[in-house]
Amino acid sequence: MTAQLFRIEPAMPPQMYKTYAMVSPLGTHSRQATCEEIGCDQYRQGWRVRVENLTPDLLHAARTSGRKYVEQSVAEGETYLVFEAGQACFKASTHRAPIGRPPLYLVRDGDHRGNPRGTKARLHQRAADWVEDFAEHQQALADEIKKG
Repeated sequence: MTAQLFRIEPAMPPQMYKTYAMVSPLGTHSRQATCEEIGCDQYRQGWRVRVENLTPDLLHAARTSGRKYVEQSVAEGETYLVFEAGQACFKASTHRAPIGRPPLYLVRDGDHRGNPRGTKARLHQRAADWVEDFAEHQQALADEIKKG
């Protein structure tokens, strides 16, 4: 199931907007991490997987993964593989930890619909410069509104 993002329909075309963003791309601002490092719930508490919900390939992969587990039959047609705490979970390869690098402070023309002019994003070196740019833009908008 995918969450649906709710956005108010913009009143103007995308070229009339400016987007301010602080971003920390995974590739440059994080590194692969262990379950223990990130406090993974499955690592700390253990986890279980219902056998009947797995394809034969996934069931084989779970049973031969090298992780410690017990097979627990709850009822007819309801069996679980119960994995002990303290071992890497099945999503361990996707765990990421920040490396302490400051975010990128970007200003782009356009909005979530795109940048029709194709202008290059501006990268501020300091957060204070990004905040100042934002404040100046807000003031310019307020001045235009005041003019009518």
